[in-house]
Amino acid sequence: MYDLSTTLAYGITFGILIMSIVYTFIRYIYSKEIFYISYCLMQSFSLLFIISYSNMFEISSVVEQIAILGASLFSIVFAVSFYEGNFFPKISNYKELIINTLLFNIVLLTAFYHYMLFEYLPYTIIYAILFISIVFNLKQGFKPTVIYVIGWSLLCFILFVMDFKTLYIQKGYMDLVLLAFAIEAILFTLSVGYKYNSLQIQSNSYEDMLLQQSRLAKSGEMIGNITHQFRQPLNNIAYILINIKKRFENKKLDEVYLEKKISQASMQLEFLSKTIDDFKGFYAPSKQKENFSVQEAINSCLTILSADFKKNNIDLEFIFNTNEDIKIYGVKNELSQVILALLSNANDALKSTEKPYIKIEVTSSNAEVIISISDNAGGIKEKNKEKVFEPYFSTKEQGSGIGLYLVKLIVEESFEGKIELVNKKEGAKFTLFFEKSFD
Repeated sequence: MYDLSTTLAYGITFGILIMSIVYTFIRYIYSKEIFYISYCLMQSFSLLFIISYSNMFEISSVVEQIAILGASLFSIVFAVSFYEGNFFPKISNYKELIINTLLFNIVLLTAFYHYMLFEYLPYTIIYAILFISIVFNLKQGFKPTVIYVIGWSLLCFILFVMDFKTLYIQKGYMDLVLLAFAIEAILFTLSVGYKYNSLQIQSNSYEDMLLQQSRLAKSGEMIGNITHQFRQPLNNIAYILINIKKRFENKKLDEVYLEKKISQASMQLEFLSKTIDDFKGFYAPSKQKENFSVQEAINSCLTILSADFKKNNIDLEFIFNTNEDIKIYGVKNELSQVILALLSNANDALKSTEKPYIKIEVTSSNAEVIISISDNAGGIKEKNKEKVFEPYFSTKEQGSGIGLYLVKLIVEESFEGKIELVNKKEGAKFTLFFEKSFD
């Protein structure tokens, strides 16, 4: 039988392993990163090993060997998925060959000592592979891997200098295998914290890139709409100039008529200027948040799409059931991007619909601004309702599948709002909920 301190040490080790298994499994569910699930499975086999190793339970030695094999295999998967940089260094001359050969030998020697010290192969495999990641990619400085490798290296060096293994054998100290499990869990937690932050930064950059791609994907369609928008005002200005010229040639150009035509031309120019400003807003990468008018954000989209709606004979109804000066806090052109995406989808869905219509309705409560966009295109199939907000899912033949994903992303993360999709009798209805600004 074990004494109390040994039993307590094994109990703590069991607890550490169980916590790391649960933690990495939950992380995997949310992130789907392979290094989480592989580490989770490795630690599961490690738990089985340490239970067998402790001799507290009657378990066959075969189980212990299976546990080591399983943990070793998943340790390779974990280390490779956590690995950063190139597996094989680029060698262009004999000097680099000699240096990299020496470094590789250092890795082998330190990994061998790591195994001799702790006598647990899976952790040695991880240490060796990640050590290679560092020595073969010295200039890149990967924080998660550096923390992991330096942590183990310092511990091994200290224990080597102290000749700790000989000491604990002579004095009968606690088994170093237990120390290995505790240190591994601590180093992994620190390393994966940096790794998670790095993944978050990459994710945010990726989402920004998708947002820009979505805007650019719409640029051809927008330019077509704007060209159509420009044609009529430019024609009107041309007719104004022709009329002024005729009056002048017939010597009938008086001050009243000239002022009238100048005023008409100015109105057309203001319309063109507004269209340009609305168009530019969709491409401005500004992230500066402010209180802005909901009505202005929606109107800028309608200016861009009105020509397309007219071409497709879409009856547009815009109802404002609240104070027209109502505002929300955020980035104005991001809300315009959301509205544009929803209206564009409705426009595409209505192309084969008789008497197509789109209804935009803005209401508010004491705390929220609610924007709903509905159409009579028949709605979205029930089996697809949960999928339409996923990246790269599209029901269109030429669809990119990122439009509604970005809509949900902007609403929830940028505005901290909510989006709902329901099928009505005539078609789909998207409802956006935002916190009202009281400034």
